[in-house]
Amino acid sequence: MSILRTAATVTTIAVMVTMVGGITPATADGLSDVKARGVLKVGTKTDYAPFGFKEGEAIVGLEPDLAADVASQLGVKVELVPVVSANRMEFLRQGQIDLMIATMSFRPERDMVVGIVRPFYYASAQAALTPKSANLTAWESLRGQTVCGVQGAYYNRPTEADFGAKILNLKAPTDALAALKEGRCVAFAYDSTYFVGLLRDSAWADHAMSLPQINSEPWGLAVKKDDAAFLEFMTKVVEEWHRSGKILELEAKWGIPASPYAKEMHDKYKG
Repeated sequence: MSILRTAATVTTIAVMVTMVGGITPATADGLSDVKARGVLKVGTKTDYAPFGFKEGEAIVGLEPDLAADVASQLGVKVELVPVVSANRMEFLRQGQIDLMIATMSFRPERDMVVGIVRPFYYASAQAALTPKSANLTAWESLRGQTVCGVQGAYYNRPTEADFGAKILNLKAPTDALAALKEGRCVAFAYDSTYFVGLLRDSAWADHAMSLPQINSEPWGLAVKKDDAAFLEFMTKVVEEWHRSGKILELEAKWGIPASPYAKEMHDKYKG
């Protein structure tokens, strides 16, 4: 089953290219840098339970566990660096992190800025969190209505362009959730995986993913652009995760229903 969509528009790509133009890229020898330092700096989310979130002062979740596994294979310590959708690629490009594992959906224009590893390690879909009382059952019902979104998230564009919603752009998922509770929007369009964790909380018992999940999206972890050695190393790491069933094991650990993508990739690589 293919989950890749068509390439982004030329306009979007031009914006991304402009963002990186004129700035000298960081060194493209990440593996040597990490081994010399003895620490792997990994950018991860802290507001995306159960994939990356705060538990006291610690950052925990499925993706921090993957980061720790990479560090273990390199024989170094792991340092988790909080990132959000709007800055995760910039942190990687500037060398503030060595590796990014931060719920990032694959986009061709993003692949022009950072080195996205294949195979992809996970996948999500577009969903919408709505109050049950709103009785919304179709994306078309959002036409002309205000929908909360997160700055930098891909799902804003199709929600607006395909279904005619008015996007209220907010800095972080927590801001979008607050706006939804306050009635500033009728829905919050975002990753299905984010809502899976959220809906385990009784505080959201009066909300649901009431609209069909659409636009299945692969997630890619990333290294600096043109870092061939690090890219090759991470390719082998992700292949082994799929072969061994590690992703499925971590889903079970964190109470995530086994995803079709993780099952599909395990079947493909265990061969």
